[in-house]
Amino acid sequence: MMVDVVEGRVWCFGDNVDTDQIIPAEYLVTGDARKLGEHVFERVRPGFRSEVKAGDVLVAGENFGCGSSREHAPRALIGVGVSAVVAKSFARIFYRNSINIGLPVVECDVEASEGDLVLVDFREGRITNKSTGREYSIAPMPDFIRRLVEAGGLVSYVKKQL
Repeated sequence: MMVDVVEGRVWCFGDNVDTDQIIPAEYLVTGDARKLGEHVFERVRPGFRSEVKAGDVLVAGENFGCGSSREHAPRALIGVGVSAVVAKSFARIFYRNSINIGLPVVECDVEASEGDLVLVDFREGRITNKSTGREYSIAPMPDFIRRLVEAGGLVSYVKKQL
């Protein structure tokens, strides 16, 4: 998956979205991203799974991904087709787990409404809310992180190097 640019419809989330909200604990019996994606946000946003489309982008507040250190949470987001998560801040372990399994994440305080169309340019360091015309600067994604994400995560990257 190329991560220079992603473009998708916005799903808005607030502060302190924890990993139990992203994927409830009883579904942690599999590592299969698609199976996990079938239950993403099912307790806090019923209907999300049936409405989210491949390529959509989550825009959230502070401390996204707090709680348990499970990598199942970013894996479930990948399984449902989320192309990136933009948040004011991330729980440190969620951020690293996301990179390790190939989910692009970026910290930025983006003003967006549900359904807006956003473009995230990781190489140029810019987020554009195409619905409002507002632009935001972000740090460009470092090449080594881009390589990890493009490979599908750390394990896939290492396997390709062997």
